[in-house]
Amino acid sequence: MPAFTLSLAAAALLVACAGTPSAFRPAAPTSGVDLAAIDPGVRPQDDFYAHANGRWLKATTFPPDKAYIGAAEQIHDTTQQHLRTLVEEAQRRPADADARKIGELYASFMDEATVEQRGLAPLRGELAAIDAVTDGRGLAALMARLGAIGVGMPIGMYVGQDDRDATRYVPSLVQAGLGLPNRDYYLNLDDAKFAAVRGKYVEYLTTLLTLGGQDAAGAAAGARAILALETELARAQWSAVENRDPVKAYNRVALADLAALAPGLDAPAYLAAAGLAGRTPDVLVRQPSYLTGLGRLVAATPLPTWKVYARAKLLGAYSPYLARAFVDNRFAFAGTVLSGTTENRPRWKRGIALVDESIGEGLGRAYVARYFPPASKARMDAMVDNLRAAYRESIVTLDWMGPATRAQALAKLAKFNTKIGYPARWIDYATLEIRRDDLVGNVMRARRFEDTRQLAKLGQPIDRGEWQMNPQTVNAYYDASMNEIVFPAAYLQKPNFDPDADDAANYGAIGSVIGHEISHGFDDEGAQYDGDGNLRDWWTDADKTRFAAKTKALVAQYDAFVAVPPAYHVNGELTLGENIADNSGLAIAWKAWQRSLNGKPAPVIDGLTGAQRFFYGFAQAWRGKARDDALLALIKSDPHSPDEFRVLGTLRNHPAFDATFGLSPGDGMYLPPTERVSIW
Repeated sequence: MPAFTLSLAAAALLVACAGTPSAFRPAAPTSGVDLAAIDPGVRPQDDFYAHANGRWLKATTFPPDKAYIGAAEQIHDTTQQHLRTLVEEAQRRPADADARKIGELYASFMDEATVEQRGLAPLRGELAAIDAVTDGRGLAALMARLGAIGVGMPIGMYVGQDDRDATRYVPSLVQAGLGLPNRDYYLNLDDAKFAAVRGKYVEYLTTLLTLGGQDAAGAAAGARAILALETELARAQWSAVENRDPVKAYNRVALADLAALAPGLDAPAYLAAAGLAGRTPDVLVRQPSYLTGLGRLVAATPLPTWKVYARAKLLGAYSPYLARAFVDNRFAFAGTVLSGTTENRPRWKRGIALVDESIGEGLGRAYVARYFPPASKARMDAMVDNLRAAYRESIVTLDWMGPATRAQALAKLAKFNTKIGYPARWIDYATLEIRRDDLVGNVMRARRFEDTRQLAKLGQPIDRGEWQMNPQTVNAYYDASMNEIVFPAAYLQKPNFDPDADDAANYGAIGSVIGHEISHGFDDEGAQYDGDGNLRDWWTDADKTRFAAKTKALVAQYDAFVAVPPAYHVNGELTLGENIADNSGLAIAWKAWQRSLNGKPAPVIDGLTGAQRFFYGFAQAWRGKARDDALLALIKSDPHSPDEFRVLGTLRNHPAFDATFGLSPGDGMYLPPTERVSIW
């Protein structure tokens, strides 16, 4: 047999030489499946996530500086190395003005000696502004002033499209100002885990205020006062689930009426300092009861408490750009206590993150020029077109939707826009000043630059070419007001998207994500917006009732998953929109892949059928591990389910998965057909 095998190999070589040279023939597609990750000791019928990823899960350990590892983090690490190359080249040989600013910003961050030598001097102006506050008017203005440089004060402000009139920009005021990840950390008084975190938070604040120049007794008292103040802020705030209702969060208020909504808060002083007075007739108040509660809290809380709170917020926000003692104190709490990591990221990675935040599109322009192949965009365009066609077919054939709602859904889908890779027009950073010897000043100027850029939108036409993510961001999104899905260039890498792989695994991986993002236009939030991006009810009452029944069943399914044993469950209501998108995205990706076959059978590659590769591609794209502390913070505030349940929860509802792997009652992955939820 060996001789016979050798003879076949020799014959194949002769054929190859006689025809098209092998270097010019396209290689046979790979399976796109990480075979080494599969654990044959786990039946796919019992736990497909552990089966598809089991060996990887067992072999992969946490680096000391990471709270999460997984497929997305793998892509992120690759992208970070690419960005490091570009930034260090910009330091040595800047190709243009943006590159010079990128290089100098990075150099200012990496110059630890100058940072140590300057100490708190770069913050003297802002610290003096805090000290100078003598009344409520000054406090309101201070909230706006610090907010403009990225300090998390009790009112957040951003400029976006008006939900009910997507042709205009309007400012939104939102609840903010907590130092812990979520209001539950303050209000769940019987939870020992949260109580321990609160204790560590007071220790962090005490050290922070001491480093900022306060005596030990004053710092300790200030830390306790801050926790008490933030606890009252948390009581006034809406829950993460309440914040998911776009109708309740739409409250248009004339500037002249804002003071009546928040008695105790000097609204005119805040609006003037925020740059809103005279620029807009109104604002959207996203949580009106919170703003009322904040006004009462401002009136009832002594001014010195607000000032020590503002001081801690400023020092905390700028700790990453100050001396090593500030950096270490912040990491000990945010990195170790909240996330479980034992080592800070290397300084170069933190420097890249600063450049990405501050001159993101300047860096992105260099990134796509070198690292984003045009072929990837072309293949993605084709997949998106196929997914949209499959979605249309699905809407047409839905058995639970009536004709009036169906017509509106099809009209919305027809208006979907898609952006892939990078924007057609880049942000102009000409007015942004960067100095090689002024790290804190650079951060402040970059944040003020962005604040000014956002305010300049008021009164202007909507810029439909704008992106909300940089091309080097490993993520994707749906924007309801634009009715568009956006896939940055960096997201389109292995294992999300493999240009060398057969279509089956790619449709399971990136195809399901495309379907996921389209589905956000039809999830419990997105379905309240029409094709023009306006918050408008286009559903019949009967269809709303049927849709609500399906979503209620999905909430119950995900509520049952235990994310952090023994007692911390996934929040099915908080994650509902993402769970709808996950389930619908996979279903539509399956239909699109079937459509792409044009009636032909999929090849068997690496011993796997096309259907098997599709589901392996999906499960392996979501493989990941998170430290328990980080996972706890996520399930309290992140609208996404943990990776494991994004796979298990979705596949159990999918009849094609059942058919592909031959599920039976009693199998861990089996759900009776009557309990499965199918929406889109």
